[in-house]
Amino acid sequence: MTGAPPPGLPEPAGPPDVTGRPESARSPEPAGAPDLPGWRAVAEAVVAADRVLAGLPRPAGRGPAAREAAEAAKDAARAARSRFLDTHAEDVYDRLTDGRTRALRLDELVEAAAAVYPGLVPAPERIAEERSRPQADKEGHEIDQGILLRAMLRSPAAGPHLLDAMLLPTARATRLLPEFQRTGVLETESVHLERRDGVARLTLCRGDRLNAEDERQVDDMETAVDLALLDPGVRVGLVRGGEMTHPRYRGRRVFSAGINLKSLSSGGISLVGFLLRRELGYLRKIAHGLALGDAASWHTRRAGKPWLAAVDGFAIGGGTQLLLVFDHVVAASDAYFSLPAAKEGIVPGAANFRLGRFTGPRTARQIILGGRRVRAAEPEARLLVDEVVEPEEMDAAIERGLDRLDGEAVLANRRMLNLAEEPEDAFRAYMAEFALQQALRIYGEDVIGKVGRFAAGNG
Repeated sequence: MTGAPPPGLPEPAGPPDVTGRPESARSPEPAGAPDLPGWRAVAEAVVAADRVLAGLPRPAGRGPAAREAAEAAKDAARAARSRFLDTHAEDVYDRLTDGRTRALRLDELVEAAAAVYPGLVPAPERIAEERSRPQADKEGHEIDQGILLRAMLRSPAAGPHLLDAMLLPTARATRLLPEFQRTGVLETESVHLERRDGVARLTLCRGDRLNAEDERQVDDMETAVDLALLDPGVRVGLVRGGEMTHPRYRGRRVFSAGINLKSLSSGGISLVGFLLRRELGYLRKIAHGLALGDAASWHTRRAGKPWLAAVDGFAIGGGTQLLLVFDHVVAASDAYFSLPAAKEGIVPGAANFRLGRFTGPRTARQIILGGRRVRAAEPEARLLVDEVVEPEEMDAAIERGLDRLDGEAVLANRRMLNLAEEPEDAFRAYMAEFALQQALRIYGEDVIGKVGRFAAGNG
């Protein structure tokens, strides 16, 4: 971040930080930052924290005393940020969005906050530098983003506006729409999309990694979901895993192995670009539809369509999370489902919010806290899926399910079901706390140790 500290704040003259930038270049600047009560305390705490961190080795090389000093400095700055946002979240959001006249996605919002309120969140270059490091060697600056986004989502004025912004079509999808409408086909690195007989058929095709999700796949999935929802030639959506090239499952279909733990260990899974974008982007678009923005009419603000999921092999972690937003789920009798995120040390997205609605609270705790694996052949699997068929019957069962979902009355009824089952204010409150808790979790020592061992064992 650039500029001088707020008026009256002494210009720091300490050593450069590990990125090579002088400390003065990392101090909050007054230009553009409104004179809000409490901002000076944030600026002073940020400068003090940067001074401490600049004098320490990188995180992976710190001993106990250095780790304690670093955490104390970061905690002081985070407490100041949190106090400031507890009071001024709506003021900040309105300034960044011109009084809620501009729709900013998560990445755009945190970048704008870094520019207008230097030090409130890390500048883009600081986040980019952190992303070049393994998870174990990061300072955890994304936690500051989590503080900001928790405050924004908590706000009854800013939160709904931000949720709506995340339901708008992505720029990538808007650009690709004319070609998709012409050809009915989209090929990306991780998703194949084909429109056939009114059905948008999304095939997850990361065959070498069992469809384990990373940021590339989240971007491809949101693009494909947007196109399916924007194209008037699509009436129903289908998501199914493709055939694998992975040695253990070569030639077999697999739905999803969940989050790519190797990417998490190497620093490639971000709070904003993956963990939050996934939940507030394509998963929520599947459940609640695409925001139409200026194209909305008096009776229709969102474009929603029914969705069917077909599970071959397994739906682990994020794969099971995905099933919770579908209207109909068909599973092969040899498939299984699990949510091992708590074992890995993280929170399984919005599954903690949704799963109990399907299974009841006790079974939800067994699956999330106890790591219970549910096999499709068990009676309890019918709490998660609608049909269980023999593997050779999957294709026929999928087509029957798609036919049942293809109807105008289905659209209205699914809209009302989703509204009753998942009120926006309740979802927003959950995601506000998730934004911070998941940020804290991905920098927990237990998580870093576990995913590091996983990555080493699967290297």
